[in-house]
Amino acid sequence: MENLYKISPYRHMVVGANTKVPIVYGKMTTAINLDNAATTPPLISVMNKINGFMPWYSSVHRGAGYKSIYTSNLYESCRDIVKEFVNADPETYTVIFGKNTTEAINKLSYRLCRASKDSIILSTCIEHHSNDLPWRDKFTVRYVDMDSNGRLDLNDLRRKLRRYKNKVKLVAITGASNVTGYVTPIHKAAKIAHEYGSKIMIDGAQLVPHTPVNMRPDDKNEWIDYLVFSAHKMYAPFGTGVLVGLKETFKKGNPDYCGGGTVRIVTKDKVIWSDPPYKDEAGTPNMIGVLALGESIKTLNTLNMDKIDIYEKKLTHYALSELMKIPEVEIYSSKDMDIDRIGVIPFNINGVSHEVTAAILSNEAGISVRSGCFCAQPYVQRLLGISEKDMRYYMNHPDDVRPGMVRISFGMYNDINEIDILINLIYKIIKNRNMYLNRYYNDKVYYKAVQATKYSI
Repeated sequence: MENLYKISPYRHMVVGANTKVPIVYGKMTTAINLDNAATTPPLISVMNKINGFMPWYSSVHRGAGYKSIYTSNLYESCRDIVKEFVNADPETYTVIFGKNTTEAINKLSYRLCRASKDSIILSTCIEHHSNDLPWRDKFTVRYVDMDSNGRLDLNDLRRKLRRYKNKVKLVAITGASNVTGYVTPIHKAAKIAHEYGSKIMIDGAQLVPHTPVNMRPDDKNEWIDYLVFSAHKMYAPFGTGVLVGLKETFKKGNPDYCGGGTVRIVTKDKVIWSDPPYKDEAGTPNMIGVLALGESIKTLNTLNMDKIDIYEKKLTHYALSELMKIPEVEIYSSKDMDIDRIGVIPFNINGVSHEVTAAILSNEAGISVRSGCFCAQPYVQRLLGISEKDMRYYMNHPDDVRPGMVRISFGMYNDINEIDILINLIYKIIKNRNMYLNRYYNDKVYYKAVQATKYSI
C-alpha cells in the first residue's frame, strides 16, 4: 500500500478527526471512527460556512427585509446545488428538503398511496427498515430476492415485475447496502423497472456520500425517478434530508404535512396549495441544515467524487484483505474484491459476541463501530442463517440479546493506520479471548467501572 494512504489526504478537512477520547486504565487515545455508515463528522468548510452565515440568518420565504431575502435566496440556491450534484433536470425534477432519508421515503409513500391504494410496491430483502416499513401499511409489498452473495437479484426483479405486471407502482431499492456495502446496479434496475411500466426510487443514504450518482444517464430508460439521501451521512449535520423526485408526482394530491408555507390561498372552506416543492415543506425550513448540505456538496465536488470513491475502495480492499487473513474472523459479505461496494464490512470474531467485540474495540482502543442488525433485521437474519423458529423465539422474548454482527464503515478521512490498529486489536482479542470474555461478559463490575470512567469526560 502506497505511503500516500497511510494518512488520509482528506483527514485535515474533517472536524474532530484527531480528538482524544478516554479508554481503559485512565488513558486517552485518538478516536477512530469506523461507524460512518451511521453518521459522519462535519467538514471544516461546512462549519466555517455556518459560522460565517449566522449574522445574516433570518426567516426563509417569510419577510421583506434584506436578511430574509438573502437567506431565502441562499436556501433556494441549495436546491440547484443538489440538482446539479445528482444531474437532476430542473424542468423535470423537484428537490424537497426534510429531516432525513427516512422522512423523505415516508413522504413519497404517502403521496403515492393517495394516488393509487391498490398497487404493489417492490422492495427487496436487503433494505434498511426505512425503505421497508413505510410501504407496508399503504400498499401490498412484495420482496425481490437476493443472490447467493447477498446482492440484489436482478433476474428476480424481472420475474416479480412480470408476475405483477401493471400493478407495480414503484420499485424501491437501496443504492448501496448499509450491511454489506454492496452497490446496486441502479441504472440496470431502472431500465428493467421502466420496461414493465414501473417507476423506481433509490435509497441513496449510503450511496450518495461515497460515489458519483447520475439520475439521468445517456439512456433515458435508465433514468432514476426518485432519489433520497441524508446530509448527516455526507459531512453535513444539522438534520436535513433530500427527496429528489418527478415534479408531476408532487403537483397532485395534498401534502402529508400542511400548514405555513404550503399554500397560496386559504379561505374558511377552500385551499389552493402551493406548487412543489413548497407545498411539501410545511413550517419554517431548516435553513442551517440545508446550507450545511449545500456547502458539503461544494466541497465534495471540489475534491471530486470519483477520487473519493477510489480512495475509499482502497481502504475497503485493504481492510478486507487483512480480515481475510484471520481464520477466526467470519466475514458476511463477499471476499471477491471485484464486487462493487462502498466501504462497509460486516464481521464477527468466532466465540465473541458482536456486542462484546464492539465494547472491547471502543474501551481498549477508542474505535467506534456498530454492532447488531443495523436497522436491517430481515437481511441480517438471512446472512446469519437465523431460522424462522429462532425468530419466533425472539419475537416472544424481544428483550433477549439477539444475534448480530460488527460493522466497520469508512469515510474519506479514515486511513491505513487506523485499519492497522483495528486489525492488531482483533488479533489481541483472539489471543486473549478468555480474558476479554471474563472482563466484558462475566465481570459486570469491571465493565461498569470501564463505562463510568469513559463517560466521566
